[in-house]
Order: sequence, then structure tokens, then C-alpha cells
Amino acid sequence: METGKIGKQIITFQKALFENSFNAMNMVQEQTEKMVNNFLTQLPWVTEDGKKTIETSVEFYRKARTDFKKAVDDGFAKMEEMFIQK
Repeated sequence: METGKIGKQIITFQKALFENSFNAMNMVQEQTEKMVNNFLTQLPWVTEDGKKTIETSVEFYRKARTDFKKAVDDGFAKMEEMFIQK
């Protein structure tokens, strides 16, 4: 019983650690995205195709970040279920 409780506490700690790290990374990436968008609007020599390519890349990174977060959250949920069952 005590082992399950300790395991659950470890999972809770790891989950909180991941959430904080992920949120910090997310803020940095959002600020970088804003900076790049501002930079692109001020550069007359960047073509529309170039801007579209960069916007597509940003969308890809945003989706990958969301998918990664979901995968990690699912993993934590499965680990918590495993400790609850014991």
C-alpha cells in the first residue's frame, strides 16, 4: 500500500514538473512566433510565398507541440491508473 502511495506522489511530482517546463517552453515559442511575425511584416523583400512557408512551419510546430502534450498527458493518466489499481 505504501509503495503505491509513494509511486503516485512521484507521478504527481513528475507531472507538475512537466507542466511547468512545458508551459515555460510554450511561452518562449509563442513569443518567438510573435517576434518572427513582426519581423516579417517589416521586411519588404520577403515574398508572400516565403511568408506562407514560414506560417506553415509555425502551424506544424504548434500542432506537434499540442500532440506531444497530449501524448505525455495520456502517459501520465495511464501511469496514475496503474498505481490506483495496485
